[in-house]
Amino acid sequence: MELNKMLEYISNVIKNMPQDWLNLTTHRLDIYNEELAKVQFLDQFEVLAKAHNANAAALENLPTAYDYIRLGHPLSCILEWAIGNINHLASEQVISFQSETMPILSILRTNLFKQSNTLIAYTGEFPSALDVEVLRAVYGYTFEIKQVDSASTLAAFDGSVIFVSEQDEIAAVDINPNIDFYINLHGDLGSVLLVNGEQNTSYISDIQHVRRRETVAMTPANCLVALQSLIHQTKNDTKKENSAENKAAVLDVIREVSGANTLPLVASSGLSIQYAIMMGLVHHALEDHKGKAIKIVVPPNCYGGTNDQARRVAACSDAIEIVDLPVDGDNDMVKSIDKVLNKLAKEDAIPFIIAEIPTNPRVEVPELNKLREALSAKRKTASGGEAIDPVFILDQTFCPNVHFLGDTDILSSVRTISFASGSKFPSGGNCTAGYCIANKKAEALIEKIELHLSLCDNEATDLQYEILAKQMPSMNERIHKAYENTHEFVEFISEVLPDAKINFVSDELASEGFTPSVFSLDLPTKGDTAEEREAYKREMNHRLINLMITEIPNESKYCVSYGQLHGCYWTIPATSTQGTTKEDDKDYIARVSLSPDLDLEQHKKVFKQFVDSM
Repeated sequence: MELNKMLEYISNVIKNMPQDWLNLTTHRLDIYNEELAKVQFLDQFEVLAKAHNANAAALENLPTAYDYIRLGHPLSCILEWAIGNINHLASEQVISFQSETMPILSILRTNLFKQSNTLIAYTGEFPSALDVEVLRAVYGYTFEIKQVDSASTLAAFDGSVIFVSEQDEIAAVDINPNIDFYINLHGDLGSVLLVNGEQNTSYISDIQHVRRRETVAMTPANCLVALQSLIHQTKNDTKKENSAENKAAVLDVIREVSGANTLPLVASSGLSIQYAIMMGLVHHALEDHKGKAIKIVVPPNCYGGTNDQARRVAACSDAIEIVDLPVDGDNDMVKSIDKVLNKLAKEDAIPFIIAEIPTNPRVEVPELNKLREALSAKRKTASGGEAIDPVFILDQTFCPNVHFLGDTDILSSVRTISFASGSKFPSGGNCTAGYCIANKKAEALIEKIELHLSLCDNEATDLQYEILAKQMPSMNERIHKAYENTHEFVEFISEVLPDAKINFVSDELASEGFTPSVFSLDLPTKGDTAEEREAYKREMNHRLINLMITEIPNESKYCVSYGQLHGCYWTIPATSTQGTTKEDDKDYIARVSLSPDLDLEQHKKVFKQFVDSM
């Protein structure tokens, strides 16, 4: 498309775009094909662009680009499409990041497995966050660094050439066939990676996987600024007023809601903070326990992003190994932890345990006193020495209001780091930022975690801090109201469909503070064989969800969500949050999440329609 016509079209799109493109963190699954993420959206967007159709209704009817904005979103797709057009590249060859350093790390990771050389060439200053020695010693990456005057001076190299430069504007780059990857740094806006040459397109899926699991796409707000600067050819500016005050306020409220008086860290997403935790702990282990095996203990059916990221960290080092921790169904978390820790003690290994409380998707809470005993028990190595005590990495996304970390709280005697996805209750679904905080016993680990958060340039943006500062003070109140709605809906379902199996916290656990607003629903099924019964159950799941979202379109959504300000959210964990989980560990049951603000009576009415139709 001719440049001026493209810019004019984008200008009209920005004027008429759905506000959900800018404000939502999770998007609809009923109009989403995960295998065609970005592609399906842009194929249909290009049809509109060729017809110069920027009508609001046409834009509204485009398919979901990505189901969660950490992975990408409509505005990142359009920005990448526009930059691709300017540089005569396919949109797949343009990938935007909120981080300025993660694009570099994504290429280094791929070349680690390819055992390929990498040259990082740069103009001006080398990115200050990139600690070269840490990248080599902790991440295991090998590379050369070279300062150059311009891209045109780079000669052929036996391996991959990454050219890094700071850019005030979104503009065409000077394509040099000797450069494999261009990384344009745009300050607080983020960065844009361009994949140059057919021989490098095999890197694209790996780069996208890093953006999916260890960082985030350039945020919708920053993509909008980038598109506006492209249209008007102006410098990028994302600076927010009161950013220091907002950050201080967020750190204070995290201390308050967690009960820990230590330094919280806030990242661009829950997985961004989890990655900083993992790499910080690996770094600490390599320094303090040289030569010992690092074991990441993780439930095989936990949240797919957690599961996948942990395995990706382990894949990069022979010193790191994954150990499965069965926690759901017939398995008891405490017994599993005790068994695993006894085994790892004999091996004199370093145990890092990741667990969700309550578990996902079956919403189970272990007996906490026994959990503390299992985690804090003194164990011996095979040679009779003292075993290394575990670090418990607690995902509190589903119960961020429960105090585990204070000096008198249940896990005060265990090295514990709590983290949560801020796209849930902390922000009410208004941003993806995630945070972590340690108890006193684990406080010494935070320094390394902060180092890796900075190295990966994954700290929360000014806007994310602003949103959290606004929403977090009301979090506990919203959690309580959402729980009340969920409890009432669960009671209603139990009455009208008594044969359904519902996984929800007991009243006893609720009285202890575990008040999640999510439950899993295992519908009654029929059939002569296990295969027939499973197929029927899956069919009924989809029939139920389709009825709810059709009859209550303004409130009931088919998407992965929790802790939102409004509405009700339905999904099947095996096809969404458990997307990277092994097939045998998948759980094809409906997961339902209610907010503090919805028409509960209407939801009951429509659910009764479903029951009557069974």
